[in-house]
Amino acid sequence: MAGRVAFSVSSSPSLCIPYSTTSLSLSFSKRSALSVRISTRANRFSGICCSLSANDIKAGTNIEVDGAPWRVLEFLHVKPGKGAAFVRTKIRNYVNGSTVERTFRAGISVEEANVFKETKQFTYKDGSQFVFMDLSTYEETRLNESDMGDKTRWLKEGMECSLLYWKDKVIDFELPNTVTLKVVDADPGLRGDTAQGGSKPATVETGAVVTVPLFVNVGEEILVDTRTGMYMNRA
Repeated sequence: MAGRVAFSVSSSPSLCIPYSTTSLSLSFSKRSALSVRISTRANRFSGICCSLSANDIKAGTNIEVDGAPWRVLEFLHVKPGKGAAFVRTKIRNYVNGSTVERTFRAGISVEEANVFKETKQFTYKDGSQFVFMDLSTYEETRLNESDMGDKTRWLKEGMECSLLYWKDKVIDFELPNTVTLKVVDADPGLRGDTAQGGSKPATVETGAVVTVPLFVNVGEEILVDTRTGMYMNRA
């Protein structure tokens, strides 16, 4: 898993470099070498992160604000005629899902949140918990239904998702942008519906209701955009 590690050597300034393996070795001279060995789990939960300049903030950046992890949704660099430049952002809290606007002075240091993403397969639901499995280690992760929001309406067994970790905790999960779901209930289509257009509600196998064209029938599979909940096409 890719990540970043920060350290310093003697009087040299702090370094922040990427790593993608579980073993990292750096040589600074023929006489000395520094070796850093980190297991995959240590990489995920170490909490090691770097600071970045507010000037480097962009959409998708993960930052720590008031001790919580946030994802930058929107940003705008502003340089007024008078006064100091600043960065206006809209950020979303990974833990509670709240969205706020936050302004940072240009050039200040902002701590980057050490958020890691791992692919898991949703295997089954156990009461009010959703069970995900790591297909390489068979380790199970359980998430409470109350913490998962309405994204579960697109979740079906066998689907691969991304779990997001921060400080040894799952803080969010991401679905594929597009999922294939079978229609289990809908009014029957009529001849000529394709040409006439129009739409109707249809219930898919996960229980979610999707607005579909009139020609879509029970038993057919459709593609749904999980970000918007909108019908895309027949599969």
